[in-house]
Amino acid sequence: MNSVLLSEQLITYLALAVFFFSLGIVGLVRHRTLIGMLISVELILNAAGLNFMAINRFLVPDSATGWIFTLFIMGIAAAEAAIVLSIIVAVYRKYRSADVDDVCELKG
Repeated sequence: MNSVLLSEQLITYLALAVFFFSLGIVGLVRHRTLIGMLISVELILNAAGLNFMAINRFLVPDSATGWIFTLFIMGIAAAEAAIVLSIIVAVYRKYRSADVDDVCELKG
């Protein structure tokens, strides 16, 4: 394939990853509920995985490093989601709200 076409495709994937990352940061700052913040963090992790896969596909096509890093990110995202959801359930049981402003301190 033409190297100009490959670099244009790489730039497209990287621009999409930047969009996901910035959308995640905006959502993390703007959302007041814990579920919204969790979804924003997932967007940030997906942007990182997209970057690894794009770099692996277009710059080092024979290496499996991008796949390994992306699988590692997916594992971290799954573990993070399970832990955060259990924390959200515990906070909701105690404060009857998932709003971050309502939870002023996490002392038991």
